Amino acid sequence: MANGESGSPPTLIGSVRRALRLLEAVGAHADGAPAKQLAREAGLPLATTYHLLRTLAHEGYLQRENGLFVVGAAAEAIGRAGGLRRQRVQISQALAVAGRELGAAVYFAVYREGEVEVVAVSDDPGRPSVEEWVDFRSTAHAHAIGQCLLAQLDEAARREHLSRYPVQSTTPFSVRSEGELLYRLDTVRRCQVAYERQEYALGTVCSAIPVQVGAAAATLAVSLPVSELHRLRSVTDRLRIKAEAALTTLAFSISI
Repeated sequence: MANGESGSPPTLIGSVRRALRLLEAVGAHADGAPAKQLAREAGLPLATTYHLLRTLAHEGYLQRENGLFVVGAAAEAIGRAGGLRRQRVQISQALAVAGRELGAAVYFAVYREGEVEVVAVSDDPGRPSVEEWVDFRSTAHAHAIGQCLLAQLDEAARREHLSRYPVQSTTPFSVRSEGELLYRLDTVRRCQVAYERQEYALGTVCSAIPVQVGAAAATLAVSLPVSELHRLRSVTDRLRIKAEAALTTLAFSISI
């Protein structure tokens, strides 16, 4: 049987463990530390420390500056990935709470590098999110999330997006031309909310409000069954209050 299933201790790679201890020692010094100090703090022989430091520096996990070793770009990338994952978990949890209180599916999305990106969605089987039956990125004109994001772009960025993703109907209720969409986006900018009724998916109504995340276009949105259209405006008003009180703070933690 494999280790763990038989109750025997797992096989550990000593050199990997020593390298990790050394990385931890370097990480404890924001301004860097010399090899001899790192060897003492990691409890390693100096010769072993030099070998590991050279290897880690070669691979980009450490960098040597004026005789001191500091964390390198490769290690920083790992840290950013872990931090981003924690931030996304945080905002997903916040959306879940908001969804339960609003009785709706809740979404957080940004416009990143020319694309619509849904960062997080509340996860409640009782209030399922809209199924992405047509790529959200190519149908920004047809759903409240995309309309809210497009409305926040400048004219050049908006026209560049539409040159890649021309307006086309996804349901009988979708906007049918670029002119109709631009008129809609002007209304969204003035009212600071996008309402969409079965334009992306039959049986669903949605709304989206802009939120401030630095200079990036971002939005919080909700969706409801079309049978609950009468609730959409009140739910949107409550979402706006929640965004101002709490969710925007979490939105700032997302790396844009």
